Amino acid sequence: MTATNSAGQTALRTEAALISARLDRLPTTRYIWRLVLLLSLGGCFEFYDLFLMTYIGPGLVRSGLFSAASASFFGITGLAAFISATFTGLFIGTLLFGFAADKFGRRTIFTYSLVWYTVGSIAMAFQPGTRGVLVWRLITGIGIGVELVTIDTYIAELVPKEIRGRAFAINQVVQFTAIPVVALVSWLLVPRSPLGLDGWRWVVLLGSFGAIFVWFIRRSIPESPRWLIARGRIADAERAVANIETRVAAESRGALPPVATAETSTAQSSDSRPGFSQIFRPPYLRRTLMLVIFQFAQTVGYYGFASWVPTLLIAAGIRTTASLQYSFIIAVSAPLGPLLIQGISDRLERKWQIVWSAVCIAGFGLLFAAQKEPRWLILLGVLLTCSNNWLSVAFHAYQAELFPTAVRAQAVGFVYSWSRFSAIFTSLMIGFLLYHFSVGGVFAFIAASMVVVVLAIGILGPRTRGLALEAISR
Repeated sequence: MTATNSAGQTALRTEAALISARLDRLPTTRYIWRLVLLLSLGGCFEFYDLFLMTYIGPGLVRSGLFSAASASFFGITGLAAFISATFTGLFIGTLLFGFAADKFGRRTIFTYSLVWYTVGSIAMAFQPGTRGVLVWRLITGIGIGVELVTIDTYIAELVPKEIRGRAFAINQVVQFTAIPVVALVSWLLVPRSPLGLDGWRWVVLLGSFGAIFVWFIRRSIPESPRWLIARGRIADAERAVANIETRVAAESRGALPPVATAETSTAQSSDSRPGFSQIFRPPYLRRTLMLVIFQFAQTVGYYGFASWVPTLLIAAGIRTTASLQYSFIIAVSAPLGPLLIQGISDRLERKWQIVWSAVCIAGFGLLFAAQKEPRWLILLGVLLTCSNNWLSVAFHAYQAELFPTAVRAQAVGFVYSWSRFSAIFTSLMIGFLLYHFSVGGVFAFIAASMVVVVLAIGILGPRTRGLALEAISR
């Protein structure tokens, strides 16, 4: 029996290596980019909802549901409590439900977590009181958390290794277009009450209509062949990869490149359904610890600015309506960062992209804190946004590369959950610092967190550029 099991595992590893090599040698045709686009469009609705907390903040304050700053650290009436509820939901979704995409499939979870988010958003939009808004915001956050982990895993497993960084950059460009959209509708609606309904509620409802498109998107996306192999469904994996090859070959109008035997050899020892506990043993333990530290710190810089733009501008002396206008201008630049760096995303090692983007966030943040002139606030806000989104592209690709296929979604969910856990307290801390130390205290906090990011990734991060997922897993 032992010999039979060993032979079966060897065959599974060999088949997985072959599937990996067949996917990685594909030319990048329109079909490959179409898959990236469809997955990214699904993520657009998640990003819309994730960032609406930034732009509806003034409306929540104006409606009397929340106050701008927090007089006490754990108060639920401050705007920080709304942001913390979001990240509590994200934390639960990524930590406790990250396994779902490993168990039920990338395609299934991609679909149903988006439906979950839609239902939660509609319910939140009609809550009359602070507690109801917080409860449904938490529930919605769970769906968003699962979705974002699934998309990262999905893209890493589907695209050829030579364009993995570029695929994540394009993915982020598409997803970040949701930010200027939510900023624009917030600018137009939050100060008003159409049909007697608070403007912020309309902003939430407009983003919740994504479920209409879910089934159309779902039908056009194949299941990950790597996931099928990891679940022992070899015949299904063979059909899935053969269908992808057929579509790519038809578009490339020629024979596909030969499967590299070296790639097959490199991945011979790839994972064969390891348990989740494997990420706490060598060689994954070092990667797990590195990403936990990184995720705990990077959230301070990313959401410390992105979630508080209008509120920080108001604290800097800008009127509420003007702050929403300036926030919209800053938000328009959100896709710009990923768009600008997509040309170098596969040329520069990803760990160093993370390091340099963190340095930029710290520097531009400290300069932002010292400004009062609107033009400088806008310029530095744009530079901060571009730097934050460069960091986002790099780390979303990086963390999805570092773990084996069988537990990739759960492992990514685990390390990513620490950013959500951090954000729960980061939001409270920033509300507290803003109340007691103004904008300067907020950005000093952000700069210190970026130093931690630089040290964690710069010292402990392995290289991944141009390597097959199975080779990185080894």
